[in-house]
Amino acid sequence: MKTVIRWIGVVLLVAASGAFAAEAGLRLDPAPGRRLDHESLQRGARDFVNYCLTCHSAQYMRYNRLTDLGVNEQQIRDNLMFATDKIGSTMTVAMTKADATAWFGAPPPDLSVEARVRGADWLYSYLNAFYRDEKAPSGWNNLVFPNVAMPHVLWAVQGVNKLVETEYEDREKAEAAWIAAKGLAKLERAADGKYVVKTLAQQTPGSLSPVEYKALVADLVNYLGYMAEPARNQRINAGIAVLIFLGVLFAFAYALKRDYWRDVH
Repeated sequence: MKTVIRWIGVVLLVAASGAFAAEAGLRLDPAPGRRLDHESLQRGARDFVNYCLTCHSAQYMRYNRLTDLGVNEQQIRDNLMFATDKIGSTMTVAMTKADATAWFGAPPPDLSVEARVRGADWLYSYLNAFYRDEKAPSGWNNLVFPNVAMPHVLWAVQGVNKLVETEYEDREKAEAAWIAAKGLAKLERAADGKYVVKTLAQQTPGSLSPVEYKALVADLVNYLGYMAEPARNQRINAGIAVLIFLGVLFAFAYALKRDYWRDVH
């Protein structure tokens, strides 16, 4: 049985290596974990309303749920509600699917649970991976999501990045360069059999420094994670409490078991 399992592992490893060489390798930037940081969540909600809610809806998120983040209803009305006057309304947009399809080629996805679908690391890397591409319809492309229809709405604060492609004839050298590259990096096999390592470099600075921009994206992704599961913190706290209760119950049950078996032995 152990031999069979070992051979299965070898086959899977070989298949994964072949797929990696044939397709592409993408290293994502890990998103900072700030789910308990209410100030980060408040900034993320602000940035979501200002930059995302114009095109992307959040039809399963209600404005009054934002009170969980430490803001009151009047602050929500004054600073976050631009598309409705009802505090219990969901975060929808005025743009229709027909207009979105005509303008972008496809309607922008609803972002209510996007963090559950994609993951925080993917979203964080995606928002850091835009670069200028004159061949694309929008003038922008993305290292994480090639040929994406979405334009780079945060370009004014991030600045303009350019794509840097370095070719290698040897696969091992390409993988070493891919591993050694800082930040986002992608390894692809070109049509001519060579290997290409793709990275990004800033071409034009934005209103924020690279560190400040990454902090903005981290807050935005943090809010998207909260919006995908607003009760996550309560769920985790309840789970910890249940585990503590079960641990205490196990101690009493074990003591009772020992007491019973003392008479048997």
